[in-house]
Amino acid sequence: MQAVSETSISARKLDKWYGATQVLHDVSLDIRAGERVVVCGPSGSGKSTLVRCFNGLEPFQSGSLTVRGHDLRIPREVDEVRQEVGMVFQQFNLFPHLTVLENCTLAPVWSQKRPVAEARQEAMELLDRVQVAHHAHKYPGQLSGGQQQRVAIARALCMKPKIMLFDEPTSALDPEMVAEVLDVMVELARSGMTMVCVTHEMGFARAVADRVVFMTDGRIEESATPQAFFDSPRSPRAQQFLGQILAH
Repeated sequence: MQAVSETSISARKLDKWYGATQVLHDVSLDIRAGERVVVCGPSGSGKSTLVRCFNGLEPFQSGSLTVRGHDLRIPREVDEVRQEVGMVFQQFNLFPHLTVLENCTLAPVWSQKRPVAEARQEAMELLDRVQVAHHAHKYPGQLSGGQQQRVAIARALCMKPKIMLFDEPTSALDPEMVAEVLDVMVELARSGMTMVCVTHEMGFARAVADRVVFMTDGRIEESATPQAFFDSPRSPRAQQFLGQILAH
C-alpha cells in the first residue's frame, strides 16, 4: 500500500469505448495524495467518464489504472477501491425512502460492518459539518437541492474515504444553491483530502485547485496550475472554452 506522499491515482494510456464510439483516447494522468484537481472541458469531452473510471463505475478497454495501489484491471481490486474512494454525483442519488441519517449510516453498517451507534454518531458529526444535522430525521424529498447535495457529500464522507470524486456536483442545482455546496467543498479541500472534481465552476477551480486538467474529444489537452491555465491557456480549444465560460 502506498505512502502518503505517493501517487493516489495513476492512469496510463486509458482507452474507453461506448460501442463503436471511443470516448477516452490514450489518457495518462497522475494525481498525488492530497492534491486537488479540477477536470473541465466542453460537454462530451470525456471528463465525467474519466472520473467514473477512477472508482470502477466505468470499465476501460485498454491501458492501466491504479488507485491507491489497487489495479482496476483486477475485478476484486475494484471492491477495495470503492471502500477508499467516495463519489458525489450530479444527481444526489439519495434513497428517498430512508431518512437523511439512514442514508448516511447504511453503507458504513452494511459494507464496513461498523457498529450502528458508532456509525450514527459519526454521521451526525458529518451532517453537522455540512450544516444539515437538524434535518437528520427528514426524508430527502423534504429538503432543497442544495441540502440534498450536502447530505450526499456527508454520506460519502461517512465511509472515511481517502479520495473524493465529484462529478458536476452543482450542475443540477438552482443558482442560489450552488454557493452553499461549493462552500462545503472548499472546506473539505482545506482539510487536505485528495479531490478530483469535474465542474464548470471556474471560481472554485481558481480558489481551490492545485491543478486544472482540460479535456476535449476524450483527450487531456492541458494540465496546468490554475494561474497558468486561466492566464495563458496554450491551446486554441482551451482559449475558446474559457472565453465562453467566463463570458457568462
